[in-house]
Amino acid sequence: MSESEPSMPANLYPAADEWQAVDRYFTSTLVGEDDALITARASGAETSMPNAEVSANQGAFLGLLAQMVGARRVLEFGTLAGYSTIWFARSVGEDGRVVTLELEADNAVIAETNFRTAAVADRIDTIVGPAAESVARLIDEGTEPFDLVFIDADKPSNSVYLAAALELTRSGAVIVIDNVVRNGAVADADSTDLRVQGVRQVVNDLASNPELDATALQTVGEKGWDGLIIARRR
Repeated sequence: MSESEPSMPANLYPAADEWQAVDRYFTSTLVGEDDALITARASGAETSMPNAEVSANQGAFLGLLAQMVGARRVLEFGTLAGYSTIWFARSVGEDGRVVTLELEADNAVIAETNFRTAAVADRIDTIVGPAAESVARLIDEGTEPFDLVFIDADKPSNSVYLAAALELTRSGAVIVIDNVVRNGAVADADSTDLRVQGVRQVVNDLASNPELDATALQTVGEKGWDGLIIARRR
């Protein structure tokens, strides 16, 4: 810390409304959602998991990450209203491809409407059904490898999805796993929450895999206290 920076008392933490205000500030200043993104985010309220989509700042981060790694093929576990899917589709460009896996047919209908509104429907393939089954078919079909995988579906299946992602990527690919902090519960080894245990298991899988480098980032903001894991294949 520089001499000009005052220290913050250890017991002083911002309230949730301050986190949200900061998110709104950065979103309005740096992100600038257009009408298609605003519509997609709002339509999340009509899905089977209302308001579960990533925040605008997080969507922009995912899009930038895809651009920085030069991703042309993205695999997404969990579509909902397609908000993050649109960010990815715009990042891969007209010649890129996003394959997104969604359990619920009704959610997929909402998402596909949003893809058309955002003018990216021609670069997105939505596969409806249990993600484990859908991704197994992709593996069996010898699908072209993906450059980036975003895992944002049911947390107890995280390890299954990671194993599939490793089958469908190659050296240099990036894997992002969302919702890993669970409001701090991830640190509780004795938690009976299957979502927490699903995160802890995939963390162990990542840590024990010599092909992967990974780290986790905690986040606060409109989505509360959570975070994500970013891993890269060596």
